[in-house]
Amino acid sequence: MFRNSNIVAAIIILGIDIALGLECYVCLDQDGNNGKCLQTIMTCPAEADQCMTEIRWGTTPYWQAGAEKQFYISKKCATKQTCERTMRKTMPFCTHVWYEDWRCSECCGGDRCNYFIISGGLPWFPVCYCQQLLLQLRYYSARCCFVHDLTGASPHYILLNSTKNT
Repeated sequence: MFRNSNIVAAIIILGIDIALGLECYVCLDQDGNNGKCLQTIMTCPAEADQCMTEIRWGTTPYWQAGAEKQFYISKKCATKQTCERTMRKTMPFCTHVWYEDWRCSECCGGDRCNYFIISGGLPWFPVCYCQQLLLQLRYYSARCCFVHDLTGASPHYILLNSTKNT
């Protein structure tokens, strides 16, 4: 009886460990944050504790005269060390200048946290822009982030969360 309960306990613990694995959106070199980048979800290996997104703006991988620039989006599971190393490596090239090739990366921790492509968070402000709408928040503090809109429309801000002021 004692042996069977140990086996059952081990199965439950292993099942919880598998169920608690981080989930990230994954894609490779897509031309926008749509399709595969929003539909393909992976349960990360145990060592991966972050979801990483890389966004690149440039010409096609093979040189072509007069080639137009486009976005290349990649998302994957990663370790915190890999994320930090990649962000340090891409930081000097994260210029967002439309006529230059550039590359940025970002990481987050939490299931499916890399759905949006975020370009830096803002500190807590009592005023924020949310999809071009100015929100005057007298009784709340809000945290917003800029979101790359890869459709070419004007930039958007999303409300991440808010807290009631006391």
